This record gives sequence, structure tokens and C-alpha cells, in this order.
Amino acid sequence: MNFEINNAVFNKFPKLESKNLLFSEITNTHAESFFKMRSDTEVVKYMDTFPHKSIEQTIKLIELYQQSFLEHNAINWFILKKNTKEFVGYVGFWRMFREHCRAEIGYSLGREYWGKGIMQEALPMIIDFGFNSLNLHSIEAAVNPLNIKSIKLLGKYGFIKEAYYKENFLFDKQYLDTEIYSLLESN
Repeated sequence: MNFEINNAVFNKFPKLESKNLLFSEITNTHAESFFKMRSDTEVVKYMDTFPHKSIEQTIKLIELYQQSFLEHNAINWFILKKNTKEFVGYVGFWRMFREHCRAEIGYSLGREYWGKGIMQEALPMIIDFGFNSLNLHSIEAAVNPLNIKSIKLLGKYGFIKEAYYKENFLFDKQYLDTEIYSLLESN
């Protein structure tokens, strides 16, 4: 059982790969593709955030991800197709609760990559990294209850509903509900 985050993973950015995917450091190299994805209203629909209006917004988000890694608070990857190095989305632990060996997972794909099995290949890699390299005890996912596809994906990998918060998130002058799903290292 894990009781302490493995800080060594932050010494050098860990590059991962699966059969068809590369998981690379988030940099400005793919800023245009990342902007395209984050400016798509359908992609951000259940993120409860506004679509990006400028590439500068996206670059600031990239810088935030980079700084969070340097501060050992988060680790996020761009997902690339292995054969073409084409950007398809991102995945990672965007928020950590170090004292509890727990992190919140986040992920998104460009709309043109939905339904192609990419997250089914990516999620097991990142879960394995979380438990066996980062030394997490639990992984949580905060999900808009209307995001049925994400809820089904999490269920496929053993995440169980831990909580349902009524109107706990204020976005665009509307209070939204949140479901919390979690996976324990022992599952």
C-alpha cells in the first residue's frame, strides 16, 4: 500500500508509450492543435469552462501545466499518435492531494478522435503510472453528471461513484452538480 508520493518522477518528465500512442510533455509544440481542441464548444461542453478565444489563452494553460509539474503538484501529458506524432488530446493528474496519496485525473480528446478507442488505450497507462510510479493510493475523477461517456469510461476501469454534490460548482451564473468517482490502488 502506498503512503508517500514518489517525488523522483518529477526529476525528469516521464515519457510514456503504449501500442499506438505516445504520452509527451505538454509544450508549445502542439499549441495550435491544443487551441483547436480547447476552443471547440463540444469538447469543453462538460468541462464546465469557456472555450478558448485565443491561442494566448492556450499558451497560458500550457505554462500552467508546465509550472505545476515543476512545483511537483501535477503531471499531464499530450497524447500523440505514435506513427504520425499527431496531437489527439491530453491526460494526466492535474491536481494532487499529496498528504493523502490521491490525485484527480483529467483527460480530453479532440472531437475528431472520439469513439476511436484512444482513451481505452490511454487510461490504463496513466492509471498504472499513477499507482506504480507516482505511488498514488487513490485516483479521483470529478465529472459533470451529464457526461455519460466519461462516466462509462471510468466504470470500465473500475472507478466507482464516491459522491454526488448538488449545485457545488458555479459556472456561467449557474450552479452545476458534480459526481466524484474513485479508484483505489487495491482494486
